[in-house]
Amino acid sequence: MDGFKRKTPEEILLSISKLHRGSLKIYIGAVSGSGKTYHMLREGHNLKQQGIDVVICAVSTLQRPETVEQLGDLERVPSIHWMQDGSEQKDLNIDALIERNPEVVLVDGLAHLNRPEARFPTRLEDIKYLLSHDISVITTVNVYELEGTMEVAQKLTGIEVGTCVPSDTLELADEVRLIDVTPETILTRLEEGHLKGNKASAIFKRGNLGVLRELALRLVAEDVNDSLEEHREQMGYLGPSGVSERILVTTQYHWNGSIYVRRGQQIAKRLNGDLHVVTLYKPGKPLTKEAATFRRSIMKLVEKVGGKFEEIPLRYRRCIPQKLVNYAMTHKVTRIVLGHSKQTKWQMFWQGSVINGLLKRDLNMDVFLVADRAALEGERILPAHITKEKEAYTYRRLSQQEVEAKIEKIRRGRFKVYIGAAPGVGKTYTMLREGNDLLKKGIDVLIGLLETHGRKETIEQVGALESVPRAQISYQGVKLEEMDTQAIIARRPEVVLIDELAHSNVPSSKYKKRFEDVLEILEAGISVISTVNVQHLESLNDAVEQLTGIRVRETVPDSILRTADEVQLIDVAPGALQLRMREGKIYAMVKVDQALNNFFKTGNLIALRELALREIADDVDERLESMERKSSLRGPWRRKEVIYVCITEISHADRLVRRGFRIAHRLKAVWHVSFIVVGQAQAEQWKPQLEVLEKLTVRLGGEFSYKEVNSSKEIATAFAIKANEAGATQIIVWKDTVVKKLVPLINSMDVLIISDYDKRQATGSR
Repeated sequence: MDGFKRKTPEEILLSISKLHRGSLKIYIGAVSGSGKTYHMLREGHNLKQQGIDVVICAVSTLQRPETVEQLGDLERVPSIHWMQDGSEQKDLNIDALIERNPEVVLVDGLAHLNRPEARFPTRLEDIKYLLSHDISVITTVNVYELEGTMEVAQKLTGIEVGTCVPSDTLELADEVRLIDVTPETILTRLEEGHLKGNKASAIFKRGNLGVLRELALRLVAEDVNDSLEEHREQMGYLGPSGVSERILVTTQYHWNGSIYVRRGQQIAKRLNGDLHVVTLYKPGKPLTKEAATFRRSIMKLVEKVGGKFEEIPLRYRRCIPQKLVNYAMTHKVTRIVLGHSKQTKWQMFWQGSVINGLLKRDLNMDVFLVADRAALEGERILPAHITKEKEAYTYRRLSQQEVEAKIEKIRRGRFKVYIGAAPGVGKTYTMLREGNDLLKKGIDVLIGLLETHGRKETIEQVGALESVPRAQISYQGVKLEEMDTQAIIARRPEVVLIDELAHSNVPSSKYKKRFEDVLEILEAGISVISTVNVQHLESLNDAVEQLTGIRVRETVPDSILRTADEVQLIDVAPGALQLRMREGKIYAMVKVDQALNNFFKTGNLIALRELALREIADDVDERLESMERKSSLRGPWRRKEVIYVCITEISHADRLVRRGFRIAHRLKAVWHVSFIVVGQAQAEQWKPQLEVLEKLTVRLGGEFSYKEVNSSKEIATAFAIKANEAGATQIIVWKDTVVKKLVPLINSMDVLIISDYDKRQATGSR
């Protein structure tokens, strides 16, 4: 049967044991005050409405108004109170819960330590005991309370963490959901007195909140990746999923081996990927004394940077490419890193070129060639300017342009975006809830544009919010409705709620896209809260198609997220999202089966969820770097990069442009796109596509140029000349016939050779 995989005896036993225990769901957040307890209690009410027997025990509201309100009529099993260091503690009443025997227990504080005389020393063990008695548990934890991240959190933030739970605790859960909250929201709650804590506490510093938030996002992304890999194995799919990165560095026991390892580590950290390092050796041939020294050095370095090291036996040099490909396929590598070839043409003829050997094969992974420029450029460091703490402030009178820019920034409204992995995660619901919260505080809030899609829960959240009537627009004899931007500006609310940022307006509208209306509203000094899904980001268009097999037509430039003052993820597990779909809470019932068999397939939702988590983690890291923090989780990068994208074919041009943008954005680099065509006739034929390509490049912040040459033999030389003129440090090129001629001309630059990924492997089609 298609996709069938026979289970091992251990997997069968595990499946049987799970049938005889309750399920565990964990809400995880960056810090106390993220809203974990609020969402847990809200889920408890939803379960109760479905007729499920739910109780609460040892739940701490800390007298937060929203959380207290969520207690409602949920039945409480009294906890056991005791004192420690002058503060009251709550233990689970295990005996009472077993006697009551509910279907689900809601309990706070997974990392809690019990009183000395308790049956079990920790709450985690209490919960395991309840699960073994077929009682399901929903609980909460902070990211720094997990043993694996506690040390990182302490190192990066300086905060002292108390109790923690083992690193593998999340693996026990049937479902993990992240409650993502921006530092701005946490600080506002603290200022309003809704959080228990000292305002001067190190944990509530903006930078520390950002670091902990990024840790939470990346931790859950790793957990999601594990579930994606497991799902793909069960379905019998091979190769990388297309979401997470695995970097393979191939090196030899030579003086420059450490350069390749460190470069690979930089790439792996910047892309949030795993690092693998391999060397190839001839069995039976002893190492020289010098090589043995380099071997020890490289092994020590790989261990230090958290990579995996392996030696691969090799009989003949010509076998190197196949050996590397075999290893890469087995370990689901997405990028192979190696040095430029230093062989002569004669040596390549007799011994074979490793690079050419790799490129001949139908790889579904990229190849990265490292230019050894360390002797000339020195150590490569983070591009963000790091200000010395003791550097004295020098007074300087601002220019007229700088004064105007500062005034414009003050005048401009604040912009917040809720982002999700797919429709139905709750972005609009959360936006409306925030709108009502602001309204209660006396802030003038309006609904500028709302798309409820008939969802009952969403409609109920409108509450007392006033809506601006939509504008009537005639198009081809038909009356259509769009957001009335001018009416919103004329009404001048303090905050306006605008749904579906990526929406395309009616053709006769002032702007082509809704995000452009939003920018005008912001410039008018009105704050905006909006929503978007991760698949609508322009630079992720290709990745989403590879993951789902579906090309998303409506997109927004990635710069929109960078424009936003706050970007907050609404995270929902795929199983919960599919359940909402089956219950008709996302689309009308007539569309449910079609959705579940297409975009809402389990593999698609897991992959999109991981993509969203990693994208927002990168956004958080970018913001931390802009604050001139030295504790970037993604590690240092070189001082200055100039990216040069080389294109010769129109069929894959837009994909290369988007790839160039994402790399340049991560490296804070200037980037260029150069399209070279052979002959004027082909240039005329491609003129419409070239105009679209230029607009895409400019929209993403790059510089576009194109050049005509007389013969295909001139293409490689033309690219090399233009790249040198631009001061390029990294070339991005498609894996085609130009590569072999181009690479020898640019060995002083890094070269990223983009593979034509096998979409059948990426999407799970067979």
